[in-house]
Amino acid sequence: MITGLGAVSPNGIGVPAFWAACREGRSGIARIAAFDPSEHPIQIAGEVRGLDPVSVLGPHDAKNVSRVVALAAAAADECVTSAGLDRESLSVDERYETGVFLGTGGGAAEYIERMHTIYVEEGPRKMSVYAIAASTPGTLSSEISIRFGVRGPSLVVTTGCTSSTDAIGLALLHLRAGRGRRFLAIGADSPIAPGILDAFHLMKVVTPSWNDEPERASRPFSADRDGFVLAEGAWAVCLETLDAARERNAPILAEVAGYAANCEAHHRVKLDESGEDPARAMQSALADAGLSPAHVQYVSLHGTGTVLNDRVETRALERVFGSRAGSVPGSSLKSMIGHPQGACGAAGVVSTVLAMRDGFLPPTINLDRPDSECRLDYVANRGRPADVDVALCNCIGFGSKNAALVLRRFEP
Repeated sequence: MITGLGAVSPNGIGVPAFWAACREGRSGIARIAAFDPSEHPIQIAGEVRGLDPVSVLGPHDAKNVSRVVALAAAAADECVTSAGLDRESLSVDERYETGVFLGTGGGAAEYIERMHTIYVEEGPRKMSVYAIAASTPGTLSSEISIRFGVRGPSLVVTTGCTSSTDAIGLALLHLRAGRGRRFLAIGADSPIAPGILDAFHLMKVVTPSWNDEPERASRPFSADRDGFVLAEGAWAVCLETLDAARERNAPILAEVAGYAANCEAHHRVKLDESGEDPARAMQSALADAGLSPAHVQYVSLHGTGTVLNDRVETRALERVFGSRAGSVPGSSLKSMIGHPQGACGAAGVVSTVLAMRDGFLPPTINLDRPDSECRLDYVANRGRPADVDVALCNCIGFGSKNAALVLRRFEP
């Protein structure tokens, strides 16, 4: 059961601000502020503005860990508060029954680049004494465990763009197996740095066309799309067993009913054109939930804005839904926040829970010229009211990864 949410997003810090922006179709993409992008071909990104790492972590930790830690910690703080948990009053047993799964694509890559720049320009003595520890991906979940004093499993899942979908899925599997009563499942990434951005440009997967109109740059499913917008952010969910939630009268926002993942073993970057394996992941997640495609009323789409991804995801949905495909609405959050890499799955889950709660579907903005090969209902440009009892959250990633979650409205 999902009992808490947290959001630190380019289009809003905190769940209320994030959801208000998503409902209204407001973009969080702007000219890069983290460094001067003037000499770079890509000058825009989905940055989280207005969050000071010092205010979250304190001055000592803020300078000795990666930015992604501050984003994850802020999202986790909100999530724990919204779940009604008091970190100070957890018993010893509860601390061992509470764990952390953190999904991230790049982890501390921004911090590693920063430390390397200091090493080259100023010498090793100017580097942080924590340069190794803070650069190690596995320590990211430990930062959250230490923050809340919880002693259950503390694992980092890094499977590219599917990382936080897999983190939530693994939390579900642990709860089902009785290996814990509560997990914070977090998606967090902060990849906005000069070298990283230039490397994405080298791959020709980020759009070079909208430096002067950043809010229009992320254009999933539009015929004139030519790449995604790199972004950062963190989104968190608190997952508990039904018994654990009921024991403390926790608010139950939704149920994670099913999960599945696969690897089509095709290519390190390119997707197979057929869409067979993303479809299999969605079908398997539905089977895991004991549901069929006929039950699904909404899909949180991966929708990156690359020509290949959007075409393949459309084909995958047509495989899953058959003749119903055109009547099942789905939207791409990335049109508003950009692509926060391994955090995107958790972002989709948080927005979908809110859509189910409020009976309102967020839009896919910037869908100005529908692509003839993208022929589904993408909730184009304007959100709309809709009752949703069952939703699919889909993710597709580099390395041929696919993962899907099924969310269901909780009925007491």
